[in-house]
Amino acid sequence: MTEQTASTASTAATVGVLRERAPGECRVALTPETCRKFVAAGVRVRVEEGAGEAAAFTDDAYREAGAEVGDAARVHDADVLLCVQAPDAATLSSLREGAAIVGLLAPQSDDARAQAIGERRLHAFPLERLPRTTRAQSMDVLSSQAGMAGYKAVLEAAQRAPRFFPMLTTAAGTIRPSKVLVVGAGVAGLQAIATAKRLGAQVEGFDVRPETREQIESLGGRFLDLGVSAAGEGGYARALTDDERAEQQRRLGEHLKSVDVVVCTAAVPGRPAPRIITAAMVAGMKPGSVVVDLAAETGGNCELTRPGETTQSNGVVVAGPLNLASRGAVHASEMYARNLFNFASLFLVDGQVAFNWDDELLAKTVWPERSPAAA
Repeated sequence: MTEQTASTASTAATVGVLRERAPGECRVALTPETCRKFVAAGVRVRVEEGAGEAAAFTDDAYREAGAEVGDAARVHDADVLLCVQAPDAATLSSLREGAAIVGLLAPQSDDARAQAIGERRLHAFPLERLPRTTRAQSMDVLSSQAGMAGYKAVLEAAQRAPRFFPMLTTAAGTIRPSKVLVVGAGVAGLQAIATAKRLGAQVEGFDVRPETREQIESLGGRFLDLGVSAAGEGGYARALTDDERAEQQRRLGEHLKSVDVVVCTAAVPGRPAPRIITAAMVAGMKPGSVVVDLAAETGGNCELTRPGETTQSNGVVVAGPLNLASRGAVHASEMYARNLFNFASLFLVDGQVAFNWDDELLAKTVWPERSPAAA
C-alpha cells in the first residue's frame, strides 16, 4: 500500500537539513554531492546556514548544488528532515505535521523526543533499526560510521601509547613492533585491524564468532583463538554461558599480559556492550599499556571504561572516547549522506513523498514499526 503525504502533485517535496546541535557533533546529513542528487530527482532542498561548516562544506557549496540556504525556520517546514543525531523535542515539535525524519534518532532513549514524534505524527525513520539485508547495504549508516570510528580508535591508541607501533632499526638498536589486540571483528574492528597493520604493529584480532578468522587473517592479523565459539543468528554473537565466559576470561587475562595496546570494538545494536575485559585483567597488563574502548558509548567492553574520559589504573591508560566518527567529519559525512540519500529514495518518487509500506525496509525501520500487511 502506498501512502501519499500532504505534498501535492504540483509542488515538489522539500528535503531539509539543520545544523547539528549535539555537543561535539561535526558531521552533517547532506553534502553538496547528495544535494545535487536530490535536486536532479526533482526535490527541493533547504539547508540551515552553517549546517556543513564543521565538516568543511560551505554555504556557497550548497547554493551551487541547488539548495536554498537560510535560517532554521525555513527548514522546519520541510516534508523530510535529514539529520545525524536526533533534534531535541522542541525542534521536533516545530516540524511540519506528518513530516518524515531520517537519521540516528534513538526515539526510545528519550521520552520527550518520543512524545514529540507522536504528537506531530512524524514518520520517524531511526536508521539504527534498518534491517541488515543485502539490499540495505547502501543505506547502512551503522557500518559506514563504524569504519571511521575503528580507524580513529587506532590513531587514538597510537597517540596515547608510549611506544612506536612499527618495528624500527636505529643506531640505538632495534625497536620491536607494538603488539595490538583488537577485540571484536565487526566493521569497526576490521577497520581497526587494517589500520594498526598499516601502522606497522603486530596485530591480533579476537571475536567469539569463528567465521571472523578468515576476515581477520585477510587483513594481515592473527586470529586469537581462546577456545570459545559463540556463533549466533544474523551475524551477531550469541550470549555465552557462565562456563564459557569464565574460560574465555581466564585465557584472555593471561594473553593480555603480553599485549601493548587493546582496541575494544565489540557491540550489539540496541544492547549494552558486552563486558569482556575485567579490572583484574587490566591490573595484569604491563605499565604503559593502553586500552581504547570504542564501545564506551554503550557502556564499554572494559570494566574500567568511563565514557568520555581517560583514566589510569596501575600504569595502564584506559580511554573511553565518544563519537569517534565525528572526528573524521568530511569522509564520515560523505558516507552518511549517501546512505541517507539511498534510503530517502525509497519514498521520494518523482519528486513527491510516497510511502510504500509493503517495502520491508520502510515498514521495519519506521518507528513505531508497521506491519506491511497491516499498513
